[in-house]
Amino acid sequence: MPSSTSPDQGDDLEACVLRFSDLDLKDTHLTNPSSSLKAELDVSTKKKYSFAKKKAFALFVKTKEVLAPSYKCKERRWRCCQQLFPDQTSIHRHVATQHADEVCRRTASVLKQLAATVGTSEGLPSADKGNPPKEHPTRNHDVSAWLPDTSCFSSDELISGQGSDEGAVLLYYCYRDLEDPHWVCAWQTALCQRLHLTGKVRIATEGVNGTVGGSRLATRLYVEAMLSCPLFKGYLCEDDFKTSRGGACCFPELRVGVFEEIVPLGISPSKISYKKPGIHLSPGEFHKEVEKFLSQANQEQSDTVLLDCRNFYESKIGHFQGCLAPDIRKFSYFPSYVDKNLELFRGKRVLMYCTGGIRCERGSAYLKAKGVCKEVFQLKGGIHKYLEEFPDGFYRGKLFVFDERFALSYNSHTVSECSYCGAPWDHYRLCSTPQCRQLVLTCPACQGQGFTACCVTCQDKGSRPAAGPAQSSFKEECACTARRPRIPSDLPQQAQLPECPEARPGVSEDGPHSCGRHHQHFPKPPQS
Repeated sequence: MPSSTSPDQGDDLEACVLRFSDLDLKDTHLTNPSSSLKAELDVSTKKKYSFAKKKAFALFVKTKEVLAPSYKCKERRWRCCQQLFPDQTSIHRHVATQHADEVCRRTASVLKQLAATVGTSEGLPSADKGNPPKEHPTRNHDVSAWLPDTSCFSSDELISGQGSDEGAVLLYYCYRDLEDPHWVCAWQTALCQRLHLTGKVRIATEGVNGTVGGSRLATRLYVEAMLSCPLFKGYLCEDDFKTSRGGACCFPELRVGVFEEIVPLGISPSKISYKKPGIHLSPGEFHKEVEKFLSQANQEQSDTVLLDCRNFYESKIGHFQGCLAPDIRKFSYFPSYVDKNLELFRGKRVLMYCTGGIRCERGSAYLKAKGVCKEVFQLKGGIHKYLEEFPDGFYRGKLFVFDERFALSYNSHTVSECSYCGAPWDHYRLCSTPQCRQLVLTCPACQGQGFTACCVTCQDKGSRPAAGPAQSSFKEECACTARRPRIPSDLPQQAQLPECPEARPGVSEDGPHSCGRHHQHFPKPPQS
């Protein structure tokens, strides 16, 4: 793969290679070169040879990885030759002894890549570790120069395992100034197409935000391509990619585009910049802060606010205990919510969190810019990274995701209920009414009785024949949206608007709608 690092740059090679425990990869029986030929190789070639062998070995091992269930996210296993390997040492030993010929073949392919890269990279800038390059690929550079060489993999290897049980979904973002987002858009489109990935990638002058699905091998190659591109070197690291069980089937298509913002706050990045966010807390640090907050006898008089900055339909099926979850339909309403409820945050320490961390970057910047908070903190890596470390921590319920899976499960808690009968239920489905793309929580028993729409209005419309093309506009015209305030007020001294009889969440092109509770301030658990 073309890279900003060449194989004779020492430690920089590791930016392009999977980390794995040391094996005797210098043993000649793995690649079978003649001793005389190897003795004649100069130092630079030897380094290239070693690099190619390590990369070929690591990629082969990656194709054998089996994703563990989300509630056992730290466990890694490998399956090869009808055997299951529980640790890296055993799978590495197996590959080294049983698949030497295949490693040799792939090493040769990687070496050909390196040879081709020499000519391509001469006109491209290199980057030193921790020192991002001042010049980057632009539209003058052919995007094909930055695509991985997949000739050493069969189509089956790239495509197989795209199903929800065998493939993977990557979630990531990177805030950094991009001079030519349209070149990045063209490169991302070509990269995802070559690797048979589906999903959504948003690009702007402020960075990139993506969630893509495919086989384990394809997603691994995608990560390598991102880490080796000089545009993101020094800004992205492997830990910035959140991985969950899934695949290309989780998205109906691939959508890559250039926008003003990589996450729609609704305010120009020139006014509220990602460069002035809150203080990042690791999952462990955030866990301790939440624990301290929940141990307080009276949270209403606490100097801390635990703020969920996601949409209401996300927090409805999963949230941190004791959090304040604004009843907003989309993130672009968040600034207005803060403005309307500013007194809630005056003099407070605010602990913010979202799915993967991206919304907190500019959401915390906006809150800080108001100048009323004592301190603003945000969960680094979001709920996704927190649940990887604390699946049974203070987050209860499912983690909503914006794809056809709807949610990920890390613990056994169910915090939401069926919109019709009130039974515990947290599996979203789309409203059954044509053209209405809202989400609804309806349990199997109620579904069996025909309760499959998001509200009475849609249930009634669903029994009538479609009126024609104009019917598509009615997705905003049901009880789910008519009875909900656009920007709720959670200030205790203000009168609350009447609540809808039942919470009926849903999704449209701009996001789900609901006539759910006007505010969601989830209580802390009872003290044991």
